[in-house]
Amino acid sequence: MSPTSFFFSLSAGWPLQQLPVQLPVSFDVVVVLAIIAVVFVLFVTQPVPIDATAVALVVALALLGEWTGVSPEQAVSGFSNPATLTVLAMFVLSEGVRRTGFIQILTRKLIAFAGDSEFRQLLATVTLSGPPGGVVSNVSVVAVLIPAIMNLARQTKTSPSKLLIPLSFASMLGGMLTVVGTITNLLASEVWVQVGGPDAEPFALFEFTHLGAIVLLVGIVYLLTLGRYLTPERIKPAESPTDAFGMTDYLTDVVVMEDSPLVGSRVRELSEEDLDLDVFQIVRGNRTLARGLGSERIQAGDVLSVRADQETLQEVLEQDHLQLLPEVMEAATEDDASLPPGFSPRHHGWEPPDAEPSDSLAEDEGSSEDTEEDGNETAEEAPDEEIELTEVVLLPGPWSSRRSGVTDFEQDYDVTVLAIRRGDEVIRQRLREVRLQAGDVILVQAPDQVLDRIARDKNVAIAGEDRWEDFDRSKIPIALGILAGSLGLAALDVLTLMVSALTGVAAMFFTGILTPEDAYEAIDWEVIFMVAGVIPLGIAVEASGTADVIADLVVSAGVLLPAIVVLGLFYLGTAVITEMVSNSASVVLLLPIGVEVAGQLGANPFAFVMAVTFAASTPLLTPVGYQTNLMVYGPGGYKFTDFARVGAPLQLILTVVTTVGIEFFWGL
Repeated sequence: MSPTSFFFSLSAGWPLQQLPVQLPVSFDVVVVLAIIAVVFVLFVTQPVPIDATAVALVVALALLGEWTGVSPEQAVSGFSNPATLTVLAMFVLSEGVRRTGFIQILTRKLIAFAGDSEFRQLLATVTLSGPPGGVVSNVSVVAVLIPAIMNLARQTKTSPSKLLIPLSFASMLGGMLTVVGTITNLLASEVWVQVGGPDAEPFALFEFTHLGAIVLLVGIVYLLTLGRYLTPERIKPAESPTDAFGMTDYLTDVVVMEDSPLVGSRVRELSEEDLDLDVFQIVRGNRTLARGLGSERIQAGDVLSVRADQETLQEVLEQDHLQLLPEVMEAATEDDASLPPGFSPRHHGWEPPDAEPSDSLAEDEGSSEDTEEDGNETAEEAPDEEIELTEVVLLPGPWSSRRSGVTDFEQDYDVTVLAIRRGDEVIRQRLREVRLQAGDVILVQAPDQVLDRIARDKNVAIAGEDRWEDFDRSKIPIALGILAGSLGLAALDVLTLMVSALTGVAAMFFTGILTPEDAYEAIDWEVIFMVAGVIPLGIAVEASGTADVIADLVVSAGVLLPAIVVLGLFYLGTAVITEMVSNSASVVLLLPIGVEVAGQLGANPFAFVMAVTFAASTPLLTPVGYQTNLMVYGPGGYKFTDFARVGAPLQLILTVVTTVGIEFFWGL
């Protein structure tokens, strides 16, 4: 029998008669379950970007429409779905508010209020990140607060680990205050319309605000009490990024002696020798060079600031006639003549004597000309330009699908990478072999001007004191008015949520708060494609009978349990599944099943819809369960299990609170 004949006979039920238990399954269900399994694996492992998986899902549902029950028109319907367009509009509205500097003003007030008290710091963190999450993208809020909290922790000798998980959790819970609080809420609203029958209507803006407020309050109380003691202190309080990354033994200064074979060679040639060593700064006379070092020619007397382990450093010192700076300085106290030509110690802790510019400046000019002849510019820093060590956090979105390495990052951002923190691991060696991931924290050295430019990049968050974008604060009332007007029109049913959100986008354009180019950059297109791709999967789950099959299993497993217990278990199961797949996929898969389970139990289907919506929007057990968890994973130096350590008790508490709240407000 051919495989095709076998599968068609399977759909007719022939092989199932041979099984000890008759399963209510058809070939349609087998096809849809196979698609779900493949998508599940691709979402978890991400061998290709998530948006690529979403497009492939659309194609698969259309090509296999005979069994999935999805027509080509339905397969692409996600791109014109109100949920997709509303999500797109909310990205733009959130960016409009962010660009006024409103969130930064609130952040400054947080720092002023928190002071040196860890409890006040924690209170300010959860109260500032929670409520705004109901109307502004919680990813935007967390992106602004991460560097502020890291700086606050450093200034007050507090561990940032004690504050960052609460930041993420509070922002997630705040997203349950309104329908626009999370993408998951909007998607759940549309799936409910698809599977809830002819009387099902989209969620109102404040459909579940009363329960959301209770959930947020319970979460805040937990984080301020029991959660405070369960949150680990993974990163010890440190005075500088160098201390926080444990770089003391990896950063040092060496002097190039006159007889060194490196004299005249380019800095990039050191990296080509397969040495785990990076030159991130050159001090030459009274000048500091930090940009374009790869093409710079090394001169006698140069002080090279390098990152290397002790073994590599010892090898270079012996072979290339370099000398550790401390030894040179010690010798200088005995005999000034021992200093290499052109050497000035002004950048290394002691004040230089007043002197005329050294002869090496003329040599520098020759070096620069030589570099230009080769088609490369040598970037030379003025003595008064400050070179900083700072931490850069890679945000989800583009970094989730990029396959960039450290070299690419250095070239794109014009910085030198010294170390990488990924969770509780700090990578200090063989950096060129590391592929960067969303959530990584990168220790970089760069001039002030470069860091100011990086601070404006929405793909990263930079931790630097008072390193804020320059916003037009006069437009704050306009932006907040547009946001409030858009939400108000939807709340009063004057316009649908989609139309009111798009109206707000148009207002942002016409008032000059955003340009269309700004809006395009603000939209996370990976999320848009994922939402558009998984919407037709919900159609397939319903049309193929897959929801019925799984609902039968759920009901048969809980046949002796009260409906409210089944509801609680369904909430908890959704929360656990959401840790492994995206929130959007979880809602699309489980919400139709919840409606079927309610139908078979004779319960209120909307109660199960609410359980899925709340559970899918608040995954608390892993760093990959939600974007904000991933964002704080590296900055907090957490272990993978730390999220379950703090989140598991809260998840159980919320299971009870949410289940009881659903029964109270909507009934079973």
